[in-house]
Amino acid sequence: MTDFMPIGGRGSSLIRRVQGVAGQVLMRQELELRFGYGKILPWVRRIYDDDGEALLAVAGPQAVMLRADALPHAASDYSHVGEFMVEAGQTVDMQLHAFSSHSVPPPAIDVGVALQATSNYWTYWSSNYLRPGNYDAEVERSLLVLRALTHEGTGGIVAAPTTSLPEQFGGERNWDYRYCWLRDAALTLEAMMTHGFQQEALLWRNWLLRAVAGDPHDLQIMYGVAGERELPERVLDHLPGYEGSAPVRVGNGAVTQYQGDVIGEVMVALAKLRNHGVHEDHFSWPLQRNMLLFVENNINRKDHGIWEMRGEKRDFTHSRVMMWAAMDCGVRAVQEHGLDGPAGRWAEIRDGLRTEILERGFNSEINSFTQTYGRTEVDASLLVLPQVGFLAYDDERILGTVSRLERDLLDGAGLLMRYRTEVCLDGLEPGEHPFLACSFWLVGQYARTGRVAEAQMLMDRLVGFGNDLGLFSEEYDTSGKRMAGNYPQAFSHLALIRAADALNRYGQ
Repeated sequence: MTDFMPIGGRGSSLIRRVQGVAGQVLMRQELELRFGYGKILPWVRRIYDDDGEALLAVAGPQAVMLRADALPHAASDYSHVGEFMVEAGQTVDMQLHAFSSHSVPPPAIDVGVALQATSNYWTYWSSNYLRPGNYDAEVERSLLVLRALTHEGTGGIVAAPTTSLPEQFGGERNWDYRYCWLRDAALTLEAMMTHGFQQEALLWRNWLLRAVAGDPHDLQIMYGVAGERELPERVLDHLPGYEGSAPVRVGNGAVTQYQGDVIGEVMVALAKLRNHGVHEDHFSWPLQRNMLLFVENNINRKDHGIWEMRGEKRDFTHSRVMMWAAMDCGVRAVQEHGLDGPAGRWAEIRDGLRTEILERGFNSEINSFTQTYGRTEVDASLLVLPQVGFLAYDDERILGTVSRLERDLLDGAGLLMRYRTEVCLDGLEPGEHPFLACSFWLVGQYARTGRVAEAQMLMDRLVGFGNDLGLFSEEYDTSGKRMAGNYPQAFSHLALIRAADALNRYGQ
């Protein structure tokens, strides 16, 4: 049985091809269509056109059509069911098309031609992948996932295609990830550029620039796939949630949050694109200057942090470092690439941030950077500090931080938690599973500081948490041995790529 979404079709389609290999197999199919997140029952009727018989379901502006060699004919309990026999050498095709109800229904697709074209497209696309060495299959799969999470028209990449798959089974840590975070887009740009996909990197850059265009004071951390700004969060009370994990949410309230690290993520990615020889145009560099103005105007503002804390705003060390990184990128753009800008003022802000971070974000008594100023709790995002050049990977203060992270945040299976939810108040009930990206960051840290065997061991363990398709969720439940959180998760796949790159470069 082969399921695929055809490339270049009109509207959205899902195709299933069932092929008989040997003997006979009795297949049962069931079609149960609901719109409005399961709330709206469509009107279903049988129609006939030039392509034969089909089932058409309509609910307001939306419509779905099923064309099949073996249509389910029996209506039962607001669903359609049927059985068909498949023999050796026989092929049965089914086509499910979604389209606007006011439009003419899409014609039937030649499934054999569409399957070959789709296979050729993805095979050709992945053939451009620059293979670094070890973990080629995992990196290639991750790049394919990032490409598949990308909107074909706009270039926006969603964090995940799902909403409300729980981080905590039976709990309330359930979020809608079907939106485009600037952080994810920036990291995707970097991953694509590093592995030979220059055109895709430019596609993401252009989406980024369109999304943030406008008044720098209006900058958001996330947008819709076309750059939409209004993403209000609401609860779907009629749905019980996955394994009773309520509430089920649509939209994301974090859109209104201020996260001080985001501009730094974007500026670092665009700087790497610039270092790869991509020239700034009349649009991209002025917009980056606007983003630096946004950082400057918010230099003393507390934030919600990279993990979108829904509690009190604080001075998160990681956020302050990423503000430092943003300013550093601006200074280097002027000094090393001849672009225009107040490099002197940016350098003054950058240097002031560095002094502040070292004084207030590092606790000498525990020999570690801390999650927020004035406290002793640590956070896995501190592993990003050397990634952006704030300090060397083998700096004693970074090594002390790693030691503290290992002591406080490693779970019984050797995976790294984001932070201790029972201590670091994030506005929700305590309890979650290890965030996979954090452990991938630890792989890179180990590889770059001579702990290659540990890096390799952790990497192999993490890779083993993917499913049979090489897909990763946001978190992993080590006790229940199953995925947790939205899936597949772009951030996990991005971190996997970075970890593999570090091992291939430093683990030889």
